[in-house]
Amino acid sequence: MKIKRVEANSILDSRGEKTILVSIVTNVGKFSASAPNGKSTGKYEAKSYLKSLDEDILSIKGVGDYFTKEDFESFDDLSIIEETVKGHIGANSLFALESACLKAMAKEQKKEVWQLINPKSKKFPQLVGNCIGGGKHSNSEKKPDFQEFLLIPETNSVLQSYNTNRDAKVDAEVILKNIDEKFKAKKNDENAWEVSLDDKSVLEVLKDVKENIFDERSLKLDIGIDLASSGFYKRHTYLYQNPMLKREDDEQFSYISNLIKNCNLFYIEDPFSEEDFESFAKLLKKFPDKLIVGDDLTVTNSARLEKAIENKSINGIIVKPNQCGSLLEVAKVCALAKTNKIKIIFSHRSGETDETILADLAFGFGADFFKCGIEGDVREEKIKRLIEIEKKMK
Repeated sequence: MKIKRVEANSILDSRGEKTILVSIVTNVGKFSASAPNGKSTGKYEAKSYLKSLDEDILSIKGVGDYFTKEDFESFDDLSIIEETVKGHIGANSLFALESACLKAMAKEQKKEVWQLINPKSKKFPQLVGNCIGGGKHSNSEKKPDFQEFLLIPETNSVLQSYNTNRDAKVDAEVILKNIDEKFKAKKNDENAWEVSLDDKSVLEVLKDVKENIFDERSLKLDIGIDLASSGFYKRHTYLYQNPMLKREDDEQFSYISNLIKNCNLFYIEDPFSEEDFESFAKLLKKFPDKLIVGDDLTVTNSARLEKAIENKSINGIIVKPNQCGSLLEVAKVCALAKTNKIKIIFSHRSGETDETILADLAFGFGADFFKCGIEGDVREEKIKRLIEIEKKMK
């Protein structure tokens, strides 16, 4: 595949904020890809744009001529792009450019994008669905401090998992109407229910959905939380707003430990600040059968993951390709995680686009979980792409 021209424009994400769309004109047609935006971001993430979105757009348009003599035939050929644009564009722009390039290569070779990564891939990830939201992703005045309250169906069928989570979200809505007087069936940035309840009350709702509804149908659901705790951590203190209180590091550890036991939580993401490898390790040692997941801690960065491995901090890692931009770095992170038996969770961002390549990347890299909402808006299209892959593999 040969690139003849590179174009870039700004588009709006699901929150109505600007992000980048990159298009390449090749010998087999025109191919486009876009990058999402994150609101809750770790401080160790790569910069979305080198200086600004507009300057990245100009830079991308200026590099097109450098690719005209190159042949792109395999995933590893993305190194040509990275060597050319290094120091000129940010992570969002690089991710969109490389994604468009993969689409073009796949088209020329009459393959699916995931086949460029691993043509022998067979394992489908379990879905992780954000049912009820809080934190930075919700706009209500009173809301949970934790960012996401998650449901994980115990099935390897993507379609069954998708249907189960949609049913569970409807069941949760019925319960919320009865216990949250301010509940108006509104949805937040990630299309999760927006509520005024505190964290414990929300977990009681999910427990009710799990134990009293789905257990009766012989459908098993695991419960999870994404605390995004760096967002409310200042000066060695976790500052909770609902209700208002402060928790020191040791108090946070005790609180999370009690929630895990009392609510039978399976999935716990970013329970401590992005610097606190030690508390992560302590929690994993105490609950080795639970999934202790790093996101802000590791930011899809192999060096951060190596530090987490050295400290035995996590057994699960969030992979958000635009956190680093480089799909070669994504490959390195996934390989390192697999070697060290760390579960891989490919994840959307809060400001999404209609781009579906995340599903191909998750399947190609052999992700264990796929965290991409439950239903509605552009998130659902990514899940449907994974279902499409599943159907084609049968």
